[in-house]
Amino acid sequence: MTETTIVHLLRHGEVYNPRGVLYGRLPDFHLSEDGHLMAKAAADFLGRRDIVAVLTSPLERAQETAVPLAAATGLTPILDQRLIEAENVFEGQVFTMGRLVDPRVWPHFRNPFSPSWGEPFEVVARRMGGLTEDARRHWRGHEVVCVSHQLPIYTARRRAEGLRLWHDPRRRECGLASVTSLVYEGDTLARVMYHEPAAHLIKGPTVPGA
Repeated sequence: MTETTIVHLLRHGEVYNPRGVLYGRLPDFHLSEDGHLMAKAAADFLGRRDIVAVLTSPLERAQETAVPLAAATGLTPILDQRLIEAENVFEGQVFTMGRLVDPRVWPHFRNPFSPSWGEPFEVVARRMGGLTEDARRHWRGHEVVCVSHQLPIYTARRRAEGLRLWHDPRRRECGLASVTSLVYEGDTLARVMYHEPAAHLIKGPTVPGA
């Protein structure tokens, strides 16, 4: 019998962001009222499982998402820099499609496959892959929750599934407070599971900078 290890990648809940800022790694962006409810829904979904560790991005919205799960499991969240949001040159701006007609932004879109506007997909994949592999080895035979952000989680999934890293961001399967689970049998990734325990709380399009 091989040991089953599961690394759950939990995306944070909705952020209070009335201006629609692409907030990226900026401080002081916190969960909205619905975001806290989403975090609770995720904790209800995961809390009865064999969770032995909770890791989180250092950004406030991720740490706040980890709070209900920490309460449910009695675990103290561990901050891990590798779970942080991807860098983006448009951080702090309200970015709309109309900006694309501005020649000053064109250099940032010269290579969508890297991408040229932010942290390379390959760099994100390496740091997230290193984290999930460390979690799999350290807590072998159990389940671990890692709270992160949409792009890092979806990039980790694509690398784990052997898919190319560049993709259409509009087609990411990584909703607010969603759970992407990497299931390992021994040292081998057996399958990827995806759940949206907070789907009933999502009222509209995802805010930018998530």
